[in-house]
Amino acid sequence: MGTWDIGHFDNDSAADFSGAVDDTPRAGREAVVREALAFAAEASEYLDSDEGAVAVAAAALVAAQCPGGEAVTTAYGPKEPLPDFAPELRPLAVRALDAVLGNDSELHELWDESGDKTWAAGIARLKEVLAAAPAG
Repeated sequence: MGTWDIGHFDNDSAADFSGAVDDTPRAGREAVVREALAFAAEASEYLDSDEGAVAVAAAALVAAQCPGGEAVTTAYGPKEPLPDFAPELRPLAVRALDAVLGNDSELHELWDESGDKTWAAGIARLKEVLAAAPAG
């Protein structure tokens, strides 16, 4: 995985995901985000780093629409307007992030091996915002 920095979109997989969101007609963008979150949340085996990075990016998009969420302003995030996401995506995003931070996650393993705790703190912040927002 090409990682450039600790941001939620600062890697090749997340940037590619943003492009896929932009390439999808507006009416289908929520489904793309939901699919990325569900894949990670429902993973029954080892979660690949690319899949984990996509789940983090999708969760960041959902969190951006929550009270207290941070807007996605990076050049590597989607450029096209996003629909208002259904509130039930919030708990799904939390479950996806739990999987990314779990023992069966390559992305977590790689960041843990790097010794940089800033990445995990950013994921924890996303989870806080998502968990605090009403789920519908």
